[in-house]
Amino acid sequence: MTEPDREPAPGPTVTGLAPGYPIRTDRLLLRPWRPDELDAFHGLRGDPEVARYLYNAPLTRAESEARLALQRSVITETGQWMNLVVEVADTGEVAGDVGLCWLSAVDRAVEVGYTFMPAYHGRGYATEAAGAMVDLAFTDLGAHRVLGHLDARNTASAAVLERLGMRREAHFVENEWVKGEWTDDVVYAILATEWTARRATA
Repeated sequence: MTEPDREPAPGPTVTGLAPGYPIRTDRLLLRPWRPDELDAFHGLRGDPEVARYLYNAPLTRAESEARLALQRSVITETGQWMNLVVEVADTGEVAGDVGLCWLSAVDRAVEVGYTFMPAYHGRGYATEAAGAMVDLAFTDLGAHRVLGHLDARNTASAAVLERLGMRREAHFVENEWVKGEWTDDVVYAILATEWTARRATA
């Protein structure tokens, strides 16, 4: 992604993101994917239920192996995603995946994303993991704004963003052609000032 030719917004100057791992939350460890975790990675990315509202169809095992080799745990330039394992600290089980994309250094904009295996839905893990990533975006990447966008039918994902304090800012009707159909896209976002205020009262 090429940044527009305009003056960057005021704020911290950063050149990327390289957190210390693991990132610990109350119940989870967030860390880089390992090459020997193909079974878990494919269990996530190859699951039709997980892929239902994603851009891609469920991956074959060969596609999962190729995709696993490309997973990043640092961000060095705009346009890059970093994706981390969400590990249940008490058991070592892989529950899902959480990520950040540095959308713009000029606008200090970051996107958060997450996918979880169906067996781990309903436990608050997505909110806990995504919240840690939003905090990382604001504290380490100097974000001004963190957003999440999703298929409008994915109400469970919308609920995660709402629990993080994000506001629903837009609903674009039939604006994306995904897997052979027009889909609606919903955008949520929160600002650094709002996130700081929310943490202060937590």
